[in-house]
Amino acid sequence: MSSQNRPMHDRWSFSQIVGALPPSVPFVPPEALERRMGRALRLRVGANESNFGASPRARAAMREAADGIHWYGDPEGYALREALAQKHGVHSSEIALGSGIDDLLGLFVRLFINPGDPVVTSLGAYPTFNYHVEGYGGLLHTVPYRDDCEDLQALDEIARRKEPKLVYVANPDNPMGTWHHREALAALAANLPERSVLLLDEAYADFAPEEALLNPDVNGARVVHLRTFSKAHGMAGARIGYAIAPRALVEGLDKIRNHFGINRVALAGALASLGDVSYIDSVVADVELGKEEYARLAQSLGTRTVPSATNFVALDVGSGTRARALVGALLERGVFVRMPSVAPLDRCIRITVGPAPERALLADEVRTAWQEV
Repeated sequence: MSSQNRPMHDRWSFSQIVGALPPSVPFVPPEALERRMGRALRLRVGANESNFGASPRARAAMREAADGIHWYGDPEGYALREALAQKHGVHSSEIALGSGIDDLLGLFVRLFINPGDPVVTSLGAYPTFNYHVEGYGGLLHTVPYRDDCEDLQALDEIARRKEPKLVYVANPDNPMGTWHHREALAALAANLPERSVLLLDEAYADFAPEEALLNPDVNGARVVHLRTFSKAHGMAGARIGYAIAPRALVEGLDKIRNHFGINRVALAGALASLGDVSYIDSVVADVELGKEEYARLAQSLGTRTVPSATNFVALDVGSGTRARALVGALLERGVFVRMPSVAPLDRCIRITVGPAPERALLADEVRTAWQEV
């Protein structure tokens, strides 16, 4: 059979790893949902973007930087790394930039994982990490959540048995919004096998209580802290995040990262947003008010929200079947929300907390959809 007559999937010689992967991506984007429906969404509260938007300083800096968009961004991200180092009390050589935490997760998996290497995470945790692990041929070992939290004791026990190179924990957690005290995280890191590194995803750190945040210098090389400008800073579309990690790991990333992967507009916006502390504080305060409103909404429906240290709440619907029905009913009304994929977490739907007018509209839509399912 000539190459022109063979089925398309037989024409290419993918790697064995890629050829064995299912045709899937971690998330269905809201844009794809709009294309399927043939209309725009009325409320986009499923991806935990900040509908408060970026700070005025960040927007001004990005508009100014756009005038120089014909130039590449600084591949070293010097100014931003210096500012981040000062913020966190580390050296700039211990800061690595990436186009969001998703990019950095892929880089760290690539840095450490050979085909067949064990990797430990929680069943139902942020799926993009799993996506990268499987894409590089790593073997995932998971433990279930306990009481809607990632089970640090179970993660510790499986890590001792499997001796993984990477252990992934999100604190605060996604998709449930729960969190662990920093002392528990420090204990987990200290107990890990010698070759293991804890990837600590702190995307929602700006919304977390201080006692949830592990100091970057605790346990040294055993912990990598991952942060983003996508949440409280309202820059999800700019795609910029960073890691706080030992110098040797940052140097390792320099061997494999895309050195021009962060555009100059994102660099300028992130740097300006770091300086607009009062704006970020106002977003965090408004989100706290919104979480209280959603808790009262849940109570009026005869249910509850899971206590959250993020910019979203998990609304307990009672079962995965009912949660899927509610997600569908809301989508029919032009409201985009998501739900966890694994039981018993899938009894919840996850709703981003936005500005007050948006929260009021969302509450009305949830009450109506609740009666339909």
